[in-house]
Amino acid sequence: MIEFNNVELNSAHDVKVMICYLLDKLKNPVTEEQLYEIAQDSEIINYFYYTEAMADLLKNKSVVRVERDGETYIEATEKGRFGAEYFNDSIPYYFRKKLLKTAMYYFARIKRESEADIEITEVPNGCEVNCKIKDTSFDLMRISLYAPDYDQAKLIRDKILLNPTDFYSKVIGFALENEEEQIKIDVD
Repeated sequence: MIEFNNVELNSAHDVKVMICYLLDKLKNPVTEEQLYEIAQDSEIINYFYYTEAMADLLKNKSVVRVERDGETYIEATEKGRFGAEYFNDSIPYYFRKKLLKTAMYYFARIKRESEADIEITEVPNGCEVNCKIKDTSFDLMRISLYAPDYDQAKLIRDKILLNPTDFYSKVIGFALENEEEQIKIDVD
């Protein structure tokens, strides 16, 4: 069985195909910075091949820069989509799957991070984790949590960022289910 860990694409041509493939599959806007981060996060695309591939793709108009709402995005043209489809089978499935999976995780992380704004502030005897869970136009919740040290504060932040919506739902659920403490008195 072939072991694919730490294996990279080994030509600018393959990277060009993969970039066009990714842009075609995503079907949503991608900035150059996001595209580069996805490529690097995938650990299958070498920086030098990436740089060469992007320059070639822009030069031969397989991808273009498009301005929308003050942001510049990279899009595959018909030529780029055709090339990705035509040469797609020349790239092992492992690479296609890994790059697409990396992109999906990347955009999911961006979405999660946009749902929560979390700051850690050092205070006497520990840290304060100030968290805002946001909706598109307003804050759903603001909460401040104490942590005895910075490492625990980071852990709290990281756990909230895994799923801010679920964190908010659990806090609301707990608040709605909270009941007055029952006091038991033993009378002899």
